[in-house]
Amino acid sequence: MYKVMIRDNMSLIAKEILEASGDFEIVIDNNKITNDPKALAEIIGTVHGLAVRSGTRITEAVLEKATRLKVIGRAGIGVDNIDVQAATRKGVVVMNAPGGNTVTTAEHTISLMMALARNIPQATASLRAGKWEKKLLSGVEISGKVLGIIGLGQIGRIVAKRSKGLKMNVIASDPYISRDAAKALEVKLVSLDELFEHSDFITLHVPAIKETLNMINTSSISKMKSGVRIINCSRGEIVNIDDLYQAVESGHVAGAALDVFPTEPPDPTLPIFQHPNIIFTPHLGASTDEAQSKVAEMIGRQMADYLTNDIITNAVNFPSVSKEVMEKIRPHIELAKKMGSLMGQFVRNIHDITVTYSGEMADLETRPLTNAVLKGFLDSFTHIPVNYVNARTIANEKGINLKETTSRAKDDFAGLIKVKLDGVSKENPDEIWGTIFGKIYPRIVRLGKIYMDAIPEGFMLVVQNYDRPGVIGNLGNLLGNHNINIGRFQLGRRDERALCMINIDTPADESTINEILKLPNIISVKQVHLE
Repeated sequence: MYKVMIRDNMSLIAKEILEASGDFEIVIDNNKITNDPKALAEIIGTVHGLAVRSGTRITEAVLEKATRLKVIGRAGIGVDNIDVQAATRKGVVVMNAPGGNTVTTAEHTISLMMALARNIPQATASLRAGKWEKKLLSGVEISGKVLGIIGLGQIGRIVAKRSKGLKMNVIASDPYISRDAAKALEVKLVSLDELFEHSDFITLHVPAIKETLNMINTSSISKMKSGVRIINCSRGEIVNIDDLYQAVESGHVAGAALDVFPTEPPDPTLPIFQHPNIIFTPHLGASTDEAQSKVAEMIGRQMADYLTNDIITNAVNFPSVSKEVMEKIRPHIELAKKMGSLMGQFVRNIHDITVTYSGEMADLETRPLTNAVLKGFLDSFTHIPVNYVNARTIANEKGINLKETTSRAKDDFAGLIKVKLDGVSKENPDEIWGTIFGKIYPRIVRLGKIYMDAIPEGFMLVVQNYDRPGVIGNLGNLLGNHNINIGRFQLGRRDERALCMINIDTPADESTINEILKLPNIISVKQVHLE
């Protein structure tokens, strides 16, 4: 009998599914006091499964007390409230429910766009105040207008399809989507500046990462056509609300609709909340009964499958294979993920991928290994939570063509994983080879055309240089002057060129990287982080 705690007012369908098998004791705890990690840690010790939404924070301290915990189910897509790395170290599977609320969020976007176009919230308030302001509240038609979608992921794609049904002209900007993938949606892929210039409505569907923070600000708004309307149902940090307020106040932006805010709940005294041309909802994008039922049902079934049958689905930290197979291929999965991550951090863009397994590697369960390569690669530059189950789907959506081959021919190594990217620029390596020494020790044995023996872990500097005297000494001196300790230094050479892979104890900042580039005989330097 497994004990499962369900929290955060999750739909009772999860409880019903788990109880139906007869193998579970269910505890419902919606006490907000135990949302606090300290309080949760006191009651978690006897639980085998934990089903949560966003209200419960599961920290490393909680997991230390969770001595029987085997699986955490997040009824939704985001796992920011869960320390996934700590869970992985404890052997706890973390599952989510991707796609369960994408339709709901997309529909909310369309609803806000329609309400914004026709001044529906303002008209409601006006009538309640006893007014009749037909001329003042005149709106605009949606049909024939240009909708610019920033971020053509799962939600952005649904918004595009719905908007095409409304007879809108849809364009999109997403550096990680191929033109073929966009064309299949009948969406024109354009640059961000082009989108700003031509869009009558702009909707945001991107994550809060370094490249997107404050994306909508005075500078970007100045590139937009006069009278544009902006909708944000993604992350509050994407829009500088002070700059947006000024743009609406000046009339350059005709109106805006916000479902998310930099701080939630937001300060109601901010000037933006007083502007009549801006409408709001309190982060309702995923808040429908249907969506909450869907994600609860998904989590209930997934947790039951894992706890009773060792079947792993939609895990963010483990591949979907049986326990026996997992034990055998675990070191190879970690190696494959790091190889993909290293190449992804180099190119940071979509490329067709060929994965080849040779020698002993060809006899393994290679599908999860390929998924691990894709996970590492995609995690390097995409915001979508990528796991070993959905990696292939996401790659396909982004227009990445994947080819897998096996070879049992004898090589210099007993077994190899080879990952090759098509169409990579000449200045970056297009190929990486990896192997496992002694059944547990991962190694990078080739990068580009150069052979070596590098340990893929932590922060690494990958330096390409001309094979001249003094390069190693210069690198060591410079890093030492910046108090950066070298953990391991591997060098490979070929045809007057060399490549160094340097494990460093602490990351190098941008100024240090620039100083390395100025050293004699240095061609390029790239810092990667392999977790």
